[in-house]
Amino acid sequence: MRTLVIGDIHGGHRALIQLLERLEPRPDDVLLFLGDYVDGWSESYEVIEELIAFQHKRARLKQAAPIFLRGNHDELVLDFLVKGQENEQWLHHGGTSTIKSYSGRSEADVARHIAFLTDELEDFYELDGNGFFHAGFHNLNGPHYEYYKNLPYWDRSLWEMALCMDPDLTEDDPRYPKRLTLYKEIFIGHTPTTRLDSTQPIHAANVWNVDTGAAFTGPLTALCVETKEVWQSDPLPDLYPGEEGRN
Repeated sequence: MRTLVIGDIHGGHRALIQLLERLEPRPDDVLLFLGDYVDGWSESYEVIEELIAFQHKRARLKQAAPIFLRGNHDELVLDFLVKGQENEQWLHHGGTSTIKSYSGRSEADVARHIAFLTDELEDFYELDGNGFFHAGFHNLNGPHYEYYKNLPYWDRSLWEMALCMDPDLTEDDPRYPKRLTLYKEIFIGHTPTTRLDSTQPIHAANVWNVDTGAAFTGPLTALCVETKEVWQSDPLPDLYPGEEGRN
């Protein structure tokens, strides 16, 4: 069995199709999507359609079920689809493209997507001693103790902390962050590695960041938890010529 972690997609349906073709998922593979399926490139609707179809296909073939985490952008899109909310920051950071993507869709299709975004997404996931989050978590005792339910898909402090740590600091040192001792390894998206001039996953402390900037100029990435093998799509601007992705 492989556990395959897939980073932020941000409306890049062509990248998702390409990455899945390169992955060639096996029946017993666990595919764990880290969230932010929408907002950025022009095919947010198609991404959600693909994920629903992929889920149904795996179930029909009695293959391991995919796991979908909730991203902050997924929450914002759900607010738009259900309540008509158009947060100004959301519009500026990819929301406008998602509104266009959903324009003209039938009520039944939108209702299916609302059901998927409401019922099928996990706030975080734990498997084999590892933690999987869109963003991270803040509470020293772990995500189960968070006061605000949405922190696992909004928090950036865990990743910033991991980046700033002394690489020689060991777990038996009292200065070692308690948060990081709760899991063998932690896998996140949310903060693009392109901010650090990399289009590869970045490892800091026991945290792996798999968001390689598909919303911007990077590729969509999958990482095998067990082997750390990496698969990637082409860079998104090459797949969407003439588009700009997110700002």
